[in-house]
Amino acid sequence: MSRSLLIHRAGPGLTLQDLGRSGYLDVGLSRGGAADRLALFEGAALLGQEAGAVVVEMAAMGGEFEATQDIRIALTGAPMRAKLDGAPLVWNASHLLPAGARLSIGPVLHGCYGYLHVGGGIEGNRLMGAQSAHLSAGVGGVLAAGDRLEIGPDGGTETGMTLDRDDRFTGGAVRIVASFQTHLFAAADLERFCSAPLRRDARANRMGVRLTPEGVGFHVEGGRNVLSEVIIPGDIQITGDGTPFVLMSECQTTGGYPRIGTVVPCDLPRMAQAPAGAEVWFRFVGQDEAVALEQAAAGARAALRRRLRPLIRDPRRMADLLSFQLISGVVSGGEPDT
Repeated sequence: MSRSLLIHRAGPGLTLQDLGRSGYLDVGLSRGGAADRLALFEGAALLGQEAGAVVVEMAAMGGEFEATQDIRIALTGAPMRAKLDGAPLVWNASHLLPAGARLSIGPVLHGCYGYLHVGGGIEGNRLMGAQSAHLSAGVGGVLAAGDRLEIGPDGGTETGMTLDRDDRFTGGAVRIVASFQTHLFAAADLERFCSAPLRRDARANRMGVRLTPEGVGFHVEGGRNVLSEVIIPGDIQITGDGTPFVLMSECQTTGGYPRIGTVVPCDLPRMAQAPAGAEVWFRFVGQDEAVALEQAAAGARAALRRRLRPLIRDPRRMADLLSFQLISGVVSGGEPDT
């Protein structure tokens, strides 16, 4: 029997995702891929495999899954309520999913996008070098109850490992660089853009995130004369009514709205995971600082495997074992009688 993952129940936003497709902007197809790319690297580290493996992306809600054979899984991204045959599972960790057991994943607790990884990755038809669904372009589609996902060969065996969760699921500070139209905005508007928080609107998807400013929106003289040109994930467009939109993984490839700035790529996961109502603070950085931030982020991704720790510590490998009180009430025997 082939190794498969059966979907018995599916939330409305389940898709297959990987790192996306590069090199197709000239034919009108943006990169796509996982909304939170860092979560793919975290899952790869937990399972000891490449970050390009295909995973299940779960927007806001998970589903119920069953494996036809024992498989390894990892859960990353926005934490969700997860249970294995009714027993709670730790998020941001790797686990064994035995054949026939039911994995239930509920709604998000924080953030927006959770990820289900499997050892060996999910196999299927590749189109233009990737398997990821690009919903806005009509490539692939959402997963549904009754779908059967084929799983590739898994060369690993380790489970029961975890990574400390970071703080990218509640909004916060986001670094940006100047874009082609930043200089067209008045200095007062640029200062206001970075001096007060913007609130993540409920209207958001894999194409973009709408932000609500305090007070009036942001405007630029001559904004209607901006020519359509190439745009990328992270660009912050200001629409005609002054509303900022941060473009995400499935954004269009050209646009004519003025861009007040562009999110540094390593901060896009924080932007993607900011839940509705969360406050986001923007800060401009120079090109040199942005390059340094990207280099540091790449180093941190490469070091993820060194940050793994076991969910259950093995006493035989605990260098600090004697610092723990292992049995309550035990004394050394040298205390005076009372």
